[in-house]
Amino acid sequence: MLSVIIAIVVIILLTIGIVWLIDKFVPKKLKPIINIALWALIIFLGYMTFNSVYQEIKFNQLKVERYKVVIDRLIDVRDSQLAYKEVNGEFAGSFDKLIDFVDKGEVPITQRRDTLVLDEERTRAFGGVETMKTITLIDTLSFYSVKDSLFKGSDRYKSMMNVGIGKEGAKFTLKAGKLDDISVFEASVDKALVLDGQEKYLIEKEKQAFSVAGVKGPSVKIGSMEEVNTNGNWGKDLSNKQ
Repeated sequence: MLSVIIAIVVIILLTIGIVWLIDKFVPKKLKPIINIALWALIIFLGYMTFNSVYQEIKFNQLKVERYKVVIDRLIDVRDSQLAYKEVNGEFAGSFDKLIDFVDKGEVPITQRRDTLVLDEERTRAFGGVETMKTITLIDTLSFYSVKDSLFKGSDRYKSMMNVGIGKEGAKFTLKAGKLDDISVFEASVDKALVLDGQEKYLIEKEKQAFSVAGVKGPSVKIGSMEEVNTNGNWGKDLSNKQ
């Protein structure tokens, strides 16, 4: 947008300069013809400037709407991964595993309680004098369905690998692994796939964005394979459900 504003200022200054030169040096007989040509040029440049600004405005509106669709799907992936890790101790490395888990998986509802038991080792050390120790027990009270808990009757989890907008058939890339013995995952899609059909120079410009309020970097992603993080790379205003 700044480059467009600079271009407008340059065009205005250039026009003023041309008018001054015409008034100063061009014979009167030629002035009407030159003025018509000049006005045609001004109208053309004005149209090009307006179209450039308007095109960027439309692009910015469209990208926000597309990002919202993508981000809501990525949050579904993140929530499903967290439930998967709670049961399996690690994140799923493929959508097949993750979707099957959501469809069939159950997460235990547990209760922690402390209780006193005989410390046999210390009792022997003290010549048979009973010595107690506190241990923590985890009781499983019941189980809840992952599908019902996260998706409340919706079957959208079955297509969570699909980006859902932009380039037809585009899918998220899902990775999982360990970072310093801590489980991590990352789900992502290239912005070019999300913004498919738009001007290439606008897409390239957007892929270089690092605004706090927008989507930072060349892709839309949640989680990270480089740090322990399950957040997305976007501002809060872009999500309907954080």
